[in-house]
Amino acid sequence: MGARAERIIRRALSEGRKNLTGLEAKEICKDYKIPVPKYRLARSEGEAVEFAKRMGFPVVLEVVSADILHKTDVGGIYLNLKGPSEVRAHYRMILNNVKRKRPDARIDGVMVRKMAPSGIEVIVGGIRDPQFGQTIMFGLGGIFVEIFKDVTFRVAPVPREDAEEMLREIRGYEILKGYRGMPKADEGALVDIIQKASRLLMDFQEISQMDLNPIMAYERGAAVVDAKIVL
Repeated sequence: MGARAERIIRRALSEGRKNLTGLEAKEICKDYKIPVPKYRLARSEGEAVEFAKRMGFPVVLEVVSADILHKTDVGGIYLNLKGPSEVRAHYRMILNNVKRKRPDARIDGVMVRKMAPSGIEVIVGGIRDPQFGQTIMFGLGGIFVEIFKDVTFRVAPVPREDAEEMLREIRGYEILKGYRGMPKADEGALVDIIQKASRLLMDFQEISQMDLNPIMAYERGAAVVDAKIVL
């Protein structure tokens, strides 16, 4: 069981929270060695610019608040920012947008994260099923989840053989293999994420829902761009 993950989950429960922040979800992923792009929590424009410079542009800014589950709905996220002036301007825009649309929301700060290169978008999810318990989902990610509903499930814990089968079971497996000259996905990296997500769900029965989406899959490696965890 990850010590950092346990502290985060216990703290949220003690505060009466069900929704973890995006920052907390990434911290838990990092604790379980699930790959995520570089990120830092900024509490001022100056910090945001400094962190962005260290990471290297382009970067993403997104509001960190346990009261906001869907950042796009409140203008709380901006992508592909390419310089200090853009970071400063969009930091202010995020705070203004959120204060206007969700004046009741508690804002912890703004996450600065490295903009992940484009790749094949997949999802690894988890739910606490009333009948089967902790269950893992895998499929095509991003916008494809709702359009194609091309997903497959396993009851946790998921052994490596089952995780490999999950990749092959989706209709979009040809995309992962490199359809029509497209770069293929690193299947080993995806299997690794499925197994680590499975271990996380088994360690914390308090997790009722988890979405690692999108995960950018590359020829070498993969990265969880966004993560949501509900207790």
